[in-house]
Amino acid sequence: MVPVRSVELPDQVRLPYVEQGDPLGVPVLLLHGITDSWRSFELVLPHLPAPIHAIALTQRGHGDASRPAAGYRSHDLAADLAAFMDALHLEPAVIVGASSGGVTARRFAIDYPERTLGLVLAGSPVTLRNKPGVRELWDSIISRLADPIDPGFVRKFAEGSTSQRVPPAFFEAMVQESLKVPAHVWKAATEGLLEEDHSAELGKIKTPTLIIWGDQDTFTRSDQETLMAAIAGSRLVVYRGAGHSPHWEEPERFASDLVAFIKTLTIQGETSLQRRMGTSAG
Repeated sequence: MVPVRSVELPDQVRLPYVEQGDPLGVPVLLLHGITDSWRSFELVLPHLPAPIHAIALTQRGHGDASRPAAGYRSHDLAADLAAFMDALHLEPAVIVGASSGGVTARRFAIDYPERTLGLVLAGSPVTLRNKPGVRELWDSIISRLADPIDPGFVRKFAEGSTSQRVPPAFFEAMVQESLKVPAHVWKAATEGLLEEDHSAELGKIKTPTLIIWGDQDTFTRSDQETLMAAIAGSRLVVYRGAGHSPHWEEPERFASDLVAFIKTLTIQGETSLQRRMGTSAG
């Protein structure tokens, strides 16, 4: 397993992360969904080639990161990501967001366009405002959570993320990661997602965007069409039979699609650079 490091941001929030690949390669930042951690991408990382500078981080309140009382809205998490990039002296990066991590990724692309080389959204909702099931879950359970969190609830919550079987050891690890999240973070993060709606700002995203979605994910089905229509030049890849977490269910394919997407960015970047220098692409 790759070593887990951590960085302390200027506001004293500490974020764990794992890093692999060529430090001079294209930076690729992997953002997990609500209650997960960097380990959400543990099955993907081994399939990424060495030239990819991959960094999977744990966002505030999750896993072994700091758990401040506040700061769980997407603009807070996007600001954390910018500070994280500053701390590691990272160039503009490809931002990969799974589930609610995609909300943070989109916010980052809107707020920090000059630092966003490309965007990958996996099973990402546009907003949770129009999801009655989430509102019901908030009203009946999440808004009433208290520490320690019921393991039975967490296990059922994690089971809802997949349609296909994932390695049992990995699934158990993700349950344990979710159990690290205290009640106040469950509440603050969910409440933020229920209240936020950036759909009117999606047109501001000008970076190349890859949308990955499992066709058994009924939770975000209509959202993918909204993302496609709003983000100019975006492309949708559908994983037949996969559910809400395609990076869990088909990690090798996910890695392959990510690498192929990064190669298109590299080619585009080289062509742009050559044009600025007055040379031919040949």
